[in-house]
Order: sequence, then structure tokens, then C-alpha cells
Amino acid sequence: MLWSILCLLRLIYGVLGCFCVNYFLNLQIVAIKTKSQSLTSYRMKRKIEILAPAKNLFQGMAAINAGADAVYIGAPQFGARTNATNSVEDIAEMVKYAHLFKAQVFVVINTILYDNELEACKKLIYQLYDIGVDALIVQDMAIMEMDLPPIVIHASTQANNRDAKHVKFLKDAGMKRVVLARELNLDQVREISEATDVELEFFVSGALCVSFSGNCYMSIAGGERSANRGSCAQNCRLPYQLIDGTGTTLIANSHLLSIKDLDLSDQLPNLIEAGVTSFKIEGRLKDIVYVKNNTSFLRKKLDTFLESNSDKYQKASSGRTFYNFEPEMDRSFNRGYTDYFVNKRKEKIGSWESPKSQGQLIGKLLEVRANGYVIENYEKLNNGDGLYFINEQGEGDGAQINIIVNDLVVPNTFKPLAVGTVIYRNSDAEFNKMVEKENSAVRKIGVALHFTETENGFQLLARDEDGHQCVMSFDTAKELAKSQESVIPNIKKNLAKTGNTPFIVDELEVEFSSNWFLPISKVNEMRREVLEQLVEVRVKEYHREEFQITKTDHPYPVKTLDYMYNVSNKLARAFYKRHGVTEIEKAFELQWDPGKARVMTTKYCVKYELGKCARFQRDTMGEKLVEPLTLKHGENEYKLKFNCKPCEMEIWEKDAELEFEDEDEQLGYLI
Repeated sequence: MLWSILCLLRLIYGVLGCFCVNYFLNLQIVAIKTKSQSLTSYRMKRKIEILAPAKNLFQGMAAINAGADAVYIGAPQFGARTNATNSVEDIAEMVKYAHLFKAQVFVVINTILYDNELEACKKLIYQLYDIGVDALIVQDMAIMEMDLPPIVIHASTQANNRDAKHVKFLKDAGMKRVVLARELNLDQVREISEATDVELEFFVSGALCVSFSGNCYMSIAGGERSANRGSCAQNCRLPYQLIDGTGTTLIANSHLLSIKDLDLSDQLPNLIEAGVTSFKIEGRLKDIVYVKNNTSFLRKKLDTFLESNSDKYQKASSGRTFYNFEPEMDRSFNRGYTDYFVNKRKEKIGSWESPKSQGQLIGKLLEVRANGYVIENYEKLNNGDGLYFINEQGEGDGAQINIIVNDLVVPNTFKPLAVGTVIYRNSDAEFNKMVEKENSAVRKIGVALHFTETENGFQLLARDEDGHQCVMSFDTAKELAKSQESVIPNIKKNLAKTGNTPFIVDELEVEFSSNWFLPISKVNEMRREVLEQLVEVRVKEYHREEFQITKTDHPYPVKTLDYMYNVSNKLARAFYKRHGVTEIEKAFELQWDPGKARVMTTKYCVKYELGKCARFQRDTMGEKLVEPLTLKHGENEYKLKFNCKPCEMEIWEKDAELEFEDEDEQLGYLI
């Protein structure tokens, strides 16, 4: 009997065991399928964003009108552009306007902070949260230690975002987005994307910092203006002498650290495939023509891609923009363009002749006649345009057009030029005038209007492209129109007049059982009021993503931090210590030893620009340069050190004691 009971229990246990195993296996399969379907759905409809700079409220609104899916703007304090600050009240207006189009507003709080600023910074963050800001862009990890509202945090490009380990660490610490270093190539971007699912933002156009972002100390070393505190003096745009190890001046007066501007507009598909979500335009100090032109150009580029890949990607905001000009990036400020290192190092990127705008290529100088120039493609030019060229001394120079007579371009100030000189236009008077107009880029949200009769009068229903809707009713005694002609065409004509509202009528339907008379003034009033209500509904129903930062203790990728990690306060120090860092050096600003510091690390290389790179130009480089190479501007001198293995250049102050390793030894003769 006992044996029978035991056998029965074993049978029941076995059946239950199989049931449980199968049950949990099925749960896992369902979970895997659900996760897979979710991931597939996400990937197939990933939102792709154009992020534009906003120097102020006016330019931010212009960027939204030109098609930006988001803008980034400076607050009253703690932004890396001290000349682009904005009041909290203006940012609140920016938020309201952007959210109307489901566009986002990010506020840059990307300076390093001192201990006596921590409380003020925290207070400002609460104010920004309260007015509806979508996210903060930060450099200083002190902010991650603060008791914050549930506001989304993005890691600024100054936060050492150059490899997968650091980016994954930031994501695990609570960052929702990381602004990648500009120096990365497509393979590196792809590697980071595969290592973590954090949103990736990448600069796509505008001026380039020659240094790794956050690691340039030339400004403070040369004049006590800290780039990490928002006061960069742009030492990289100054003219320098290049002197070799024998004291010989190789180059007398050239802008040896000035590089071209970035243009990755042709790389959008490749960058999206590599994992980039947001394309950032540099330029919070640029004028409105630059902002509108660059935003519009990239909007049209991206829309073309999205239309062809609508099964995988979608626009990140609502509405569509109508342009009264043809955007061309080279018609606004630029120093010539480079794709930097996105396709790895392959061409020279220096802009040595001048740090000023080069602009748009026009053509060659064909003839000098009397007091003017005969220029190839002169018909592209207008009175008042600015010309750019390299003068007979090899320097960037320019002139303004006074008048064009037949084929002769007459400048305000005539300058002798050699036939064959390449002429650019760096100020396009007609184009600027056109783009500056308020209606040069107008953004509209699609809406469907349905006008019907009710038991007690009439009703107008408005439904926008995102599904928001409003209804306006008008109670009145109905009477038939005296004319036999249908009133519907005239009603439709007036309903379609959306004027200066942010809407455009895509669908319009009028349903009457009889030919009812209705004053057109009442139709216009109903249209006006229903669209005003729809504006309020869109802003009110905007969904802001929120995220509450919680303190973590996962290990930081390295144990020792030198001054280039910019730790300048007690909260940042506590953050890194909790994540396992054992040695933390103070930020450069707190412990600068004049004359002896490394003031820049960069992927840009003077040797490569001179054709003297042992790694890539060995077959054509000729004799090696005698090191150390020195840059000199006035009383300021800097030594150059070349690290060939990581393919980087360092700039040190003149009194630094350096060891210079031979290029062949660094590369292990494996060229």
C-alpha cells in the first residue's frame, strides 16, 4: 500500500514538474516573442531628430519653424556659451511654442560647477522642470548627485563620450541620451550603439572644436578664461608660427589650429544605420540666417530619407515646413567643409589661411580690368555681396561688391589679385534678406475640418494629424438660403483660410441636409475659435517623458582620474568615489601650474596637414621633421607631442618636460 502511494506521488510530481517546466518555458517564449516584437516595432519606427541651436527665443522659434524636431538653449547660468544666455521666462515661452509641434526643448547646463554654485544650479534645475523643459544637457557629474525632480538628463559631449565603456556607464547611471564625441568614426559609433541602447546624438554640421570636447585648456592657460566655464577665447583660431627643434621657423604666420567646419549631411543614412537618433547642428552664437538655412537644409535631406524608409523610421515631431527659399548650407557662415573623421582619417582638414567664413564657391578670377574683376559665374553675384579669396600674401582676405556692370564686378575697395584666384562669396546679400523674412520658413500642422448641422444649429469639428480634436457649436434657428446655388463651396472656401494659425487644412467636409443659410462671418468665427482651442489642447496634452535619477554604484571604467575629467566640486568627487574611482585629481581650473600643463588633446594632426605623417604618408613624406615642434603666438609658446598609436596630438605649455618617442618605435615598424 505504501509503495503504491509513493509511486502515485512520484507520478503526480513528475506530471506537475513537466507542467511547470512547460508553463515557464512558454512564459519565456512569450516574453521573448513580446520583447522581440517590441524591439522590432521600435526599430521599424525609430524617431529621428534634427536638433537645432537657439541663441535666444526668437531664433529658437525660427528653428522650429524651419523644421527642427528639438532645440537646445542656454539658461541664465551654467551654459558653455556665456553670450547665449536666456531668462527662465523666455525658455518657458520656447517650451510652449516647441510643444505645440511636439518638438522638444533641451537646456544646456554644461559648465563645470564650483562648490558655491551647487545650490544655485539645483534651484535652476527645479525651475526648468517646472516650466516643462524636456531634458538637461550636462557635463558635471555633480548634477547626478543632486536631489532632482524627475527630469531627463543627457550627457554633454564634454563628458568623455568616446568609447562604448564610458557611454554604457553613463546610461546605467541614468542618462537617457549621450552626445557623442565628434572625433568618432562610423565603426566606433556602431560599436557604441551595439553595446548599449542609450539614445545617441551626433554633431552633423557647424564649427568644430579642434580639441576633444571638455579637454581644451589653452584659453585659461593663456588668459584665465575657462572654456569649461563658458568663456572660451578661441585660441585655436589665432595665427601661429611653427618652429622646429633646431629653432627654424617652418611656417611664419598661419592659423595652424583652425580647422574647417563639419558637414555630414550626406552621411545621414550611414549614421542612422550605425545607431544615431539625433543630428545636432552647432551654432548657439550664430545668426538667424545660419540657423534657418542649416536647419532647413538638413530637414529636407532627412525628410527625403524618411520618405524612402518609412517602414523603419519616422519624424520626431509634428507638422511640415513650407519654404520661400532654397536652403544651401554653403550660403551661410562656413570655413569650408569636412566630414572630419566619420570615415576615418583620409584628407586634410585645416583652414589655415583664415578662421573667417569662406562661404560659397563662385569661380576663378578670369581678368582684372580697371577697378574691378571679371569672375567666372559672376551672374550668381549681387550688389552688396561679400567676397572671400586668398590674397597674394597667402592670407584669407575679402572685399564687398559695390556694383556689377555687365560682367565687371566692382568692389568697394579694390585689391590686386592674380588671375586664377579662386573666389568665394561669404555674404550673400539677397539670400540673407530672403531668409531673414519671418515667412521664409512656415511650419503647419495638418488638420481635418468637419462642418455639420445639429438639431439646434451647426457644429465644427477639428481633428489634427496627431489625433487631438476640438468641437465648436453654434446654436441658431436654421433657415434656407434664398439662392438655389449651394452654400457649401463658399463655406469650404472660408474654412480653408487658416491664415497665421499653425494649421493647414488637409481634409475638409461639409454635410448639410438642406441648403442652409449661414453668415460667412459666423463660419470664420467658428473656424478661428476651434483652431485656437486646438492650439491649447495640443500644448496641454503634450506628453513630456520623465525619469527619476537614482544613485547607482556600478564601476566606472577607470580607477584614476586626472585633471582632464574636470572634477571641480565635492558632489562630482562623491559620484566618482561611489562608482569605484580611487584617485581623483582636481580640475585644471583649480590647480593649474603655469607653463607646464598639457592644454589640449586632439585627433587633428599638424604633421598630417604638412604631409609628414609616418603612419599614413610614409611613401611621400620625405625627410622627417626635427622635433619638438613649437607653436608660437606672441609670448605664448606650446610644444607639440605626437602619439602615433592612438593617432592623437597633444599640445603642452612651453616649460613642460616631455619625452619624445620616435614614430617608428611607437608604430612598431608596422606601417
